[in-house]
Amino acid sequence: MFLGMHEPRLDEKGRLVLPAKFREGFSTDVVLTKGQDLSVVMWPLSEFQIYAEKLREASRNDARVRSYLRVFFSSAFDDQIDKQGRITLPTTLREYAGLNRDVVVVGADTTVEIWDPKAWATYLSEAEPKFATTQEEVVPGIF
Repeated sequence: MFLGMHEPRLDEKGRLVLPAKFREGFSTDVVLTKGQDLSVVMWPLSEFQIYAEKLREASRNDARVRSYLRVFFSSAFDDQIDKQGRITLPTTLREYAGLNRDVVVVGADTTVEIWDPKAWATYLSEAEPKFATTQEEVVPGIF
């Protein structure tokens, strides 16, 4: 389980040193892909495979499903964490998420999200008030 928020920097080659506590949750193999909120999502390979299996159950007769699958899988990159605990963020994903030198790395249970700091601040300013006042069922059986 990935928890918390960290603020590392990308180096000149687009590499990110993962926070030590996040490295523990990964083997060396990871998958990076576009997140739905203009972030980059980093998956342990095993979790990505589980999610991909669930996606295979969706009907490809639905144009929305085909579109989601195309964007999701075509933007996915596999990588390995190197001995210094770094991953390389591909240029296309950095551009998609607006990532430059400073980034915010967020634990999101089974994945890690990588955000532009301003985008993360904007997201939180909109999401936190809703989070604090959630009274209806957002996640079935929880609220």
